[in-house]
Amino acid sequence: MEQIKITEVGPRDGLQNEKTILSTQDKFEFVSRLVESGFKHIELTSFVRKDRIPQMGDASELAKLILPKYKNQVQFSSLTPNAKGYEGAKEAGFSEVAVFTATSETFTKKNINMTIEESLDFFKPIFSQAKSDGIKVRGYISTVIACPYEGKIKPEKTLEVAERLLDAGVYEISLGETIGVAVPSEVESLLEVLLKKIPKNKLAGHFHDTYGMAIANTKQALSMGLRSFDSSAGGLGGCPYAKGAAGNVATEDLVYFLHREGYTTGIQLDSLISASRFMEEKIGRKLTSRTYIAMKNAD
Repeated sequence: MEQIKITEVGPRDGLQNEKTILSTQDKFEFVSRLVESGFKHIELTSFVRKDRIPQMGDASELAKLILPKYKNQVQFSSLTPNAKGYEGAKEAGFSEVAVFTATSETFTKKNINMTIEESLDFFKPIFSQAKSDGIKVRGYISTVIACPYEGKIKPEKTLEVAERLLDAGVYEISLGETIGVAVPSEVESLLEVLLKKIPKNKLAGHFHDTYGMAIANTKQALSMGLRSFDSSAGGLGGCPYAKGAAGNVATEDLVYFLHREGYTTGIQLDSLISASRFMEEKIGRKLTSRTYIAMKNAD
C-alpha cells in the first residue's frame, strides 16, 4: 500500500484557534497520545508573543517536555513568524520550523500586518539562518483558492508565491484552503497550474471543512499526485481571520478515508480517537469530526 504523509497540526493550528487555554501538562498529554497513535510529523507550537496569542504562550516549556522524550521518533515543527521566533525555536531544539504568508494582500495585511512582498522579505533572515543551522523550513500559503476579503484567487498568484518560497529554501509548501469554500474542480484548476512548475512531492494539501468539501478536495489532490496532507485531531480550531470558517479537516476523517481507499498512514485510528476524546473534555466543546463521533458512539 502507498504511504501518505500526515502532518498533525492540532497542537498548534488547532489549539491556537480554540478559546480555551490549556495547561502545558494537558498539551503534553495530548501530544503524547498523538505520538502513541503513530504520528511522525506534528506541528507542536508557535513562538509568538504571549499577549498576542496566549494559547501558544508556553512554547518553550512545552518543547522542553516533548522534544527530549520524542524527537527521535517524530519530526516536530514550530511556527516561527519572525527572526525572534526562529531563535526561540532553535534554542528549544527544533529541527524544523515553518513560515507563513498568503496569496491575498488583504488577508496578509490583516493577518500579519504586511504585504505579501514584505512578508517574503521578512523571512529572508530566517531562511539564511536556518540554512546555516541545518534546520528545515516548511512554508504555508493561506487563501490559495479563495479569500474572505478578495474572493477567488487566481492559480497563477499562488504559483508566484510558491515559487518564491521554494527559491528561498522551503522543502515543502502547505497549500492552505483557508476558508473551506473550494470544490474539487477548483483544486484541479489550482494544481494543474502548480504542477507544471513544481514537483508534486514539494506540495501538501491543507484543506478546511467549512462546507464539508475537505475530503472531496483531498481525493482530487490525491488523484493528481499529492501524497502529503495536514489535518487536525477532531477538527480542532478554525481561522480567526475568516469569520465562520471551520477548522482543518479532522484527522480521523482523513485517516478513515485514506485507509478505506487502500492507502497507509501509520496512524492507529482507535488511539487517535482516545487522544481526541481527551481534548474534547479539556476544551469543553463537542468535536466535529464525523468519524470521531461515529467511533466514539460505537464504543
